[in-house]
Amino acid sequence: TVTTLPGSSIFGTEQSFAMIRGGKMNLTILGAMQVSQKGDLANWMIPSKMVKGMGKAMDLVAGAQRVVVLMEHVAQLKNGTTDLKILAECSLPLTGAGVVARIITDLGVMDITPDGLKLVGLADGVTFAEIQEKTGVPLLQ
Repeated sequence: TVTTLPGSSIFGTEQSFAMIRGGKMNLTILGAMQVSQKGDLANWMIPSKMVKGMGKAMDLVAGAQRVVVLMEHVAQLKNGTTDLKILAECSLPLTGAGVVARIITDLGVMDITPDGLKLVGLADGVTFAEIQEKTGVPLLQ
């Protein structure tokens, strides 16, 4: 059973992507494997790993007026080490170039600006030194 509130609507995939591809979306929020300081987004594949399909992320980032990324600040690898996910340049194939406006992680919130990556908020208990250490580019305060 699906319950809706007054004013809500239900539509199919073809209608949703007509809205996305038609530039009708103000905001899209999605995950990422990597984000560069210029707002480049990599979120669809890791070379040499099996890819089930690239999904619709490329449509989302191309059709939305504003892109916000939600992700863990660093990648926890199986061998116990970590990889930085916010970098000067993405090493993974791009989903979109210069598309990200804001990054929200478990450590803080950063905006992509012409001057660089600007820290706009820290998670409770996180220091500037800690988030800077786990970010692959200098943060502006």
